[in-house]
Amino acid sequence: MDNESASLNQRFVEALVRLIPRFETTDEKLGLAVSGGPDSMALLLLAYKNFPGRIAAATVDHGLRPASRTEAEFVASICRERGIPHDILRPVVPIRGSIQSAARRARYGLLQDWMKDNHLHWLATAHHADDQLETMIMRILRGSGIDGMSGIRAKRANIIRPLLHFRKTELESYVADAGIEAVDDPSNKDQGFDRVRVRNTLRDLEGFDIALASQSADALGAAREAIEWVVDLLGEEHIRVTDSGCILVKTDFPHEIQRRLLLKCLHICKPALSPRGSQIDQTIIALKQGDTVTLGDILCRSDGAWSFQAAPERRNI
Repeated sequence: MDNESASLNQRFVEALVRLIPRFETTDEKLGLAVSGGPDSMALLLLAYKNFPGRIAAATVDHGLRPASRTEAEFVASICRERGIPHDILRPVVPIRGSIQSAARRARYGLLQDWMKDNHLHWLATAHHADDQLETMIMRILRGSGIDGMSGIRAKRANIIRPLLHFRKTELESYVADAGIEAVDDPSNKDQGFDRVRVRNTLRDLEGFDIALASQSADALGAAREAIEWVVDLLGEEHIRVTDSGCILVKTDFPHEIQRRLLLKCLHICKPALSPRGSQIDQTIIALKQGDTVTLGDILCRSDGAWSFQAAPERRNI
């Protein structure tokens, strides 16, 4: 093993243990989402090298391209050669609507079910530093706040992303050095996707360490967690749950704190409600003016305190 490969292996172990501190001292098992592209193949090889016998892999075949079945079987053959348990997962219902978002929902649903069936504790995906930078730029262009700007989370529930500080080029080299020709997904060249256009623009960017984008995302993520911690404390102190909804008894906070406390109140009344940022801002303006407004089907009133409850049903006349 050359020095570069040894370094990648060491960094991978450090990243995984940082995300799951108990992983080295328990018998927990790691599931891997492997599409066959160079990023996920690098994830597979790194996990196999450093945690043999404690991993399993799955490939989701959405059936959206003629080559997808062949690509899934290619991953299966790589796993079979190394004795890695592997399954090919296929959606029962065809993917419709917004292809990327619908495929993502189906993929994670299938992977979570697969984890339960195989008693896997964690799922690792192959998102890397280039993905992180692309995501942050896309969210800037869409006007995201601090939550969106914190990028791809390294850990969320039982999903981890140990490659976020790895550059795509070094992952590609690691796979090539193993003598494996990874899958080339043609959708990665489709200019119809926002991410592809951003990626192509960044290709001409020179003199910057792309991996540093993950440091910025980490810092923003830490800021987000700190704000959430403060909001949880303030919510416990100032939100009163009632028979009909809830009341925010103290409201004179900075705008970002107001936004998050208002969201907490809305979710108490209706957990599935997910208003846009502009709707939240408009509601805050109205409440500060003493107005009564409806957000979704939640009635929001202000008489010093802010109260929230289900709006009465409209009568058809």
